[in-house]
Amino acid sequence: MNAREVALNILNEVYTQQAYANISLSRHLQKNQLSDQDRRFITELVYGTVKAGDTLLWILKKFVNRPLNKIEPTIINILRLGIYQIVFMDKIPESAACNEAVNLAKKYSNQGSAKFVNGVLRNLIRQPEKYAMPTGNKASELAIREQHPLWLVKKFIHTFGSEAAIKLCQFNNTNAPLVLRTNTLKTTRQELITELINAGCEVIPSKLAPEGIICKTHTSLNQLAPLQNGFAQVQDESSMLVAHVVDPKPNEFIIDTCSAPGGKTTHMATLMQNKGKIIACDIYEHKLKLIQDNANRLGINIIEPKLLDAREIGNQYKNQADKVLVDAPCSGMGVLRRKPDSRWNKTEKIFEELPPLQLAILESAALAVKPQGVLVYSTCTIMPQENIEIINQFLAKHPEFVLEDIRKYLPFKTKSKEKTLQLMPYKDNTDGFFIARMYKKV
Repeated sequence: MNAREVALNILNEVYTQQAYANISLSRHLQKNQLSDQDRRFITELVYGTVKAGDTLLWILKKFVNRPLNKIEPTIINILRLGIYQIVFMDKIPESAACNEAVNLAKKYSNQGSAKFVNGVLRNLIRQPEKYAMPTGNKASELAIREQHPLWLVKKFIHTFGSEAAIKLCQFNNTNAPLVLRTNTLKTTRQELITELINAGCEVIPSKLAPEGIICKTHTSLNQLAPLQNGFAQVQDESSMLVAHVVDPKPNEFIIDTCSAPGGKTTHMATLMQNKGKIIACDIYEHKLKLIQDNANRLGINIIEPKLLDAREIGNQYKNQADKVLVDAPCSGMGVLRRKPDSRWNKTEKIFEELPPLQLAILESAALAVKPQGVLVYSTCTIMPQENIEIINQFLAKHPEFVLEDIRKYLPFKTKSKEKTLQLMPYKDNTDGFFIARMYKKV
């Protein structure tokens, strides 16, 4: 298979089998013998095409006179790929994008479909004025131009204002770098940086997290020895801050209520010098294996994965834990650039369903905290109703907890005067994240 055919197979899985783009991409990259150049090209094709979503269909409708649901799904996906290359990839010759799309149509459909694909893409190349992006800043115009669902753009505008919504959407369309967390049980950041450079990676140290390394370029993760040998863990900078805010100490008993796949759990264990005990909870058996696999690879043995609903933790561990982390299930609005299909798979209903769950988990976790213990709440979202509003509701009902000033626990200096931390992607150039730390008086 050539690169475009691999990309097509991934898109077929995403759009016809509801596969996650990142999981399908990873599986196909492992399965096929590909050069680094082809791997990068396929990744850009898949992520870019999936991110562009309805914008590609908006363009396509200007060049076809039949309902899109009357066209074979595979042909639609071939056209998605072709349009994305022609409209959004400057370095790809238009003729190459068109010709390769026609070849795919011949292979996966028939001669008639190939003629149809050729006609659509040739017309698109000849008439760029027909798909000129709207320039205004109405929600409907922004949704098309910045490749986001209309409901989400309206939500961003209502919550943050038009200017911030535009910047947020534009940031979500950028490519997220690979970020690694140094496993300080085995090495130092400087030693790991040297090893990564020797492996052909271009890297810089994170300014937010003392263990963080940002990889501007890298080889296949399967071939990246420091990762395979347990000297590093894939984890974004903002996510690394959570363990520092928990501030775990050796020999403490800690509960991570929603642990999988274990990035924050293993980070806490590392800060504890692999001394003490962490209960790592999740409601899915297969996710517990991910936690254990990560712990084994990193050389950590103080983590005990446990199949347990986070809403039951308070009943099982009442007043037992020195510290409890609630990295709550959330809408993921802070990590949309990392999950290209996420923006299209969600609906506004999540903002009704998630806050009650988040509060229920926090209530349960609070019961497990011993007097003079610590409760930390974090999410990878930027939406107030999942973040500060949850904390305010919780504190109003629990006077035994006091909101601590998070700034003294952060490994970097912030100009914010808030006691909680809210990272905004377009301002902080990292994943959007919220963290709050609370102290239990009695």
